[in-house]
Amino acid sequence: MPLSFDRRNGEIDEIIELLMRKAEVYHPETIREMIIGALKSGQENDYLADQKLMSMTMKEMRYTNKVFSPYRQRKKVTVFGSARTTADEPIYKTCVEFTRLLAEKNYMVITGGGPGIMQAGNEGAGVENSFAVNIRLPFEQDTNPVMDQDEKSITYKYFFNRKVAFLKEADAVVTFPGGFGTLDEAMEIMTLIQTGKNPPIPLVMIDDEGGYWEDWLEFLRDSLLKRGLISGEDFALFSVTKDPVEAVQIIDDFYRNYHSMRFVRNKMVIRLNKVLDSDHLQILTSEFGKILIPGGKMSLSSPLPEEDDQPDLKHLPRLTVEFNRRSYGLLKSFIRRINSF
Repeated sequence: MPLSFDRRNGEIDEIIELLMRKAEVYHPETIREMIIGALKSGQENDYLADQKLMSMTMKEMRYTNKVFSPYRQRKKVTVFGSARTTADEPIYKTCVEFTRLLAEKNYMVITGGGPGIMQAGNEGAGVENSFAVNIRLPFEQDTNPVMDQDEKSITYKYFFNRKVAFLKEADAVVTFPGGFGTLDEAMEIMTLIQTGKNPPIPLVMIDDEGGYWEDWLEFLRDSLLKRGLISGEDFALFSVTKDPVEAVQIIDDFYRNYHSMRFVRNKMVIRLNKVLDSDHLQILTSEFGKILIPGGKMSLSSPLPEEDDQPDLKHLPRLTVEFNRRSYGLLKSFIRRINSF
């Protein structure tokens, strides 16, 4: 029989309900949709490779959540950089210093788990403050000795699951000089923030003495901006520095008052660490009216009823914004202004 996500499946719905009661699952409505989805795939597709891909994806994401969930309350910084950087290079030592400073401020560090900058990131933070999000490759990518055998180390078959883990758990992303993989990750996180598919987070490029990221920045200005392929506000999506202390400060400052955000219907709800007043609201409205829909407004608010699914955040004050869902570069500047009060 054809299956439906609506409750029109008769005995199969009853079996699924019994199964979930026996298994004692959280959020049964969502789990039910996952079960129905798997069954529908089994009905619709007889190509085994497709089913294996779906099955492995589910397994890898389930395990990702299991590993990260005990540390949900600690902020995490994902670090990217070259696997080929050696321990005697100055940028390796800069990365060790940077992640050591992060750990001293109670951040955790997520790396790709391999050698080079990845090992430097885990080394500076220490194994107790580190995750290794590794990938099976025929070269370069054995788990580094800092994280080898640690329970916070995950090895993926699929790059796309690994990419989700890097960003889903990150409160900031930091990139050191690297090759294709590093550039891929840097451009991807900018694209995701620019299009609103990832919440706004700090993206910091830590440069070396050769000016790796300065050269990249020049390319953005001379080849992309001049052609109108990006806009001036897109440069607010990231920061470039050579100073690990400044990099940590950029991340810290981003969360000085801003806590997090979500959308509820047509409103962007910004959760704050401390309440704003009417004068602050007037300043924000005056300086950042461009981020609003035509005729839109900003309002101070308590939690909305739709936010009841996040009870741990109910105590935080809110700022609701009728955001145009387009000006994400300007949105990061808006958050910096909120943090200035």
